[in-house]
Amino acid sequence: HSQIEVGGSQAIHAVSSAPFGSSSILPVSWAYIAMMGGNGLKKATQVAILNANYMAKILKDHYPILYRGISGFIAHEFIIDLRDLKKKSGISDEDVAKRLMDYGFHAPTMSFPVPGTLMIEPTESETKVELDKFCNSMISIKKEIMHVVSGKLDANDNPLKNAPHTAQHVTSDDWNHKYSRQQASYPAPWLKNHKYWPTVGRVDNAFGDRNLICTCPPIEEYEE
Repeated sequence: HSQIEVGGSQAIHAVSSAPFGSSSILPVSWAYIAMMGGNGLKKATQVAILNANYMAKILKDHYPILYRGISGFIAHEFIIDLRDLKKKSGISDEDVAKRLMDYGFHAPTMSFPVPGTLMIEPTESETKVELDKFCNSMISIKKEIMHVVSGKLDANDNPLKNAPHTAQHVTSDDWNHKYSRQQASYPAPWLKNHKYWPTVGRVDNAFGDRNLICTCPPIEEYEE
C-alpha cells in the first residue's frame, strides 16, 4: 500500500484509501448477523434457496438454465442463457434487461459470470407475489422475442430494442414505432394499477461510460 506498511514489498498501487479494503462495510455485515442470529440466518438462507428454485422451476420451460445440480436444483441464484435466442432473434441480454424496466423490475446481473446471460438472485425478503410477477414478466418477454423471430414484431423497431419506455415518450404526439403505445408501456395486466415509469429511455451504455456528461446547473448558479 502506498500510504502504510502492510507486510511485503510487492503489490499493485493502492485501490482504496483503507489498506485492507473498505472497513466501513464491516459494521453492515456485523449488524445483519447480530440482528438475525443463528436461527434467523439459517431461515433466511433456506428461504432464499427455496425462492431461487421456485423461480427456476417455472422458467426452465422457457429459458435454458445453466449449472444445475445432478438433481436439477440450483443454489440461491440461477443463470438463464439467452445466447441461442440472440442468434435467432437478434435480441440481446441487454435488451431483455432494459425491457424488464417496462415491467417494473430492476434487471438482474447481466453477462456475469457467463456472457449473454442473466443471473437471477431472489432474496429471502421477496414475496411470492413479486416472484410470480417477475416470472410472468420473463415469460411475457420470451413471447415478445418469439414474435420477433416469427416476424410479428419488427426485428429492429420492437418493444425490446427500444426499451425502456418513459411516460414522456409514450404520451408524446410523435410516435413512429411499429408497435402500439400499450405494448410499450403496459405489457402486463398488473401494470395498469401499479406502474413504475422509467425516468430515462434507451441510452448508449458504452458511450456513457467513456464520456461523462454532467446535467447539473452551471457552476455560476451555485455561486449565486
